[in-house]
Amino acid sequence: MAAVFEEPYVLPADRFLLTTLIVKLAVMAVLATMLARFRQFRHILIFERRGWSDRLTFALAIGLPLMAGVAARLLLNYNAADLTLEGALLAGLIAGPYAGAIVGLLAALPALAAGEIIALPFAVGCGFAGGGLREVCPKEAIWQFTPFIFVDLRRHVWHAVRRLEPNWQLVLLAAPVALELLRQALGLRFGAHRLFYLDPESPWMTALVVLATVLAVATPIKIWNSARIEHRLQEQEKLLMEAKIEALKSQINPHFLFNTLTSISSLIRSQPDTARTLIIKLSGLLRRLIRSHQHFVTLREELDAIDEYLDIEVVRFGSKLQVRKEISPDTLEVIVPSMILQPIVENSIKHGLARKVGDGSIVIRSWREQGRAVIEIEDDGVGFRADRLDDRPAEGIGLANVRERLRVIYGAAFQLTLQSELGVGTRARIEIPELLAADQITA
Repeated sequence: MAAVFEEPYVLPADRFLLTTLIVKLAVMAVLATMLARFRQFRHILIFERRGWSDRLTFALAIGLPLMAGVAARLLLNYNAADLTLEGALLAGLIAGPYAGAIVGLLAALPALAAGEIIALPFAVGCGFAGGGLREVCPKEAIWQFTPFIFVDLRRHVWHAVRRLEPNWQLVLLAAPVALELLRQALGLRFGAHRLFYLDPESPWMTALVVLATVLAVATPIKIWNSARIEHRLQEQEKLLMEAKIEALKSQINPHFLFNTLTSISSLIRSQPDTARTLIIKLSGLLRRLIRSHQHFVTLREELDAIDEYLDIEVVRFGSKLQVRKEISPDTLEVIVPSMILQPIVENSIKHGLARKVGDGSIVIRSWREQGRAVIEIEDDGVGFRADRLDDRPAEGIGLANVRERLRVIYGAAFQLTLQSELGVGTRARIEIPELLAADQITA
C-alpha cells in the first residue's frame, strides 16, 4: 500500500499578514514589559531630564533587541520581529532625537549588511522624527498617548476643530501613520530588497498594517506610563508614611518634656541642686533629640538615648531606682524605630515604680529569635489588674503612640504585648522583623 502524503496547509496571504501583525504587537508588548522590570530603565523613564549616560543606556536597551529582531527576520524569515520603525520612533519620543537615531542605526545595521540600503536613512530618520516631536510636544501629552486613542478619535478631532489649536494626541497619531505610509511608498518604489515592509494586498490590509504600527508605538508608552504612575504612587505612599511617623514621633517629645518639667518644678524649692542637675541633663537630651532626624537607629543608639533619659530619672529617684540590662550582643546592630523604647520605660517608671513603696527596678532585655528581634522591658512595680490589659485608653499617650508607630511601619508584622500582675509588676514585649544596620533602610 503506497503511503499518502498530505500537502502542508498554507495560510492565505491576508491571514498570514494578520497573524504577523498580531505577533508583532505581542513582541513589542513583551519587550516593553521586560524592560520596565529593570530598575535602571524605570529610573530613566521617571525623570525627564536625562544625561548622556542615561540616554545611551536607554538607546542600547531598545536598540540591541531590535537589532536581534531584524537579524531574526533576515535569517529566519520571521517578519514579526522587525520593529525598526516603531522602536526608533518610540526611542525618539521618550529620550530625544539622538537616542532615537542611535536606536534606528542599531536596528538598521543588519538590514544594511543584507543590502537593504534604504533601511539606514529611513530608520535614523524615524528616530529624528520622534525626537523632533518630543521637542515640540508637551511631555505629559506623550505619556498620555494610548493604544485606545481610536475610541476617542472623534472627541480629539472635535477638540482641535473647535479650539483651532493643535491636538497633540492627533499629532502623535499622525506620526506613525505618516511614517508607515512613507515606508510603504518607498518599498513599492524601490522594492523589498532595498527596504523591508509588509506588503498588503488590499486597502483594508494596508489600514491594518498602519493600525498595527500605531499600536506598536502606543502600547509601550502605555506600559511604561503605568510603571511611572506606580512609582509615583509608591513615592507618595512613602512620603505619607514618613509624615505620619514624624507626626507620631513628635508627640513623644512634648509628652516626655511635660512630665520631666513637672518633676523639676516640684523639686525647685525642696531640692534646688537636684532640680539644677535635672535641667542640665534634660538640656543635653533635648539637644540630642533636636539633632536627630532619623526615623530608624540601631538598638545600640536607642539604648544610648535610653541611658540619657534614665540618668534624669535616677537623679529624681536616687538609689530607689535600679536599672539592669540583659542585651544580647548580636542585637546591638538591629534596626529599630527611633525613640520607640523611651515611652515604655517612662510608662514603667511613672505608672509602675513611682507609686511603689520602697526600691524598684527595671530590666531591659533583647535577643533574636527566628528572624525577629525581641525586646522586653520589665518592672517590679505595682502592676495593674488583668482586666485592664486590653483597655487601650489605659495605655496612655506613650504606649498608644508606640503601638501606632509600629503599626504604620511594620503593618501586621509586629507584636506589642503587655503582661501585668497586680503587686508584682509589668512586662512589655516588642517583636519586630529582624533588620541589621548593614541592610538598606527606607522610611
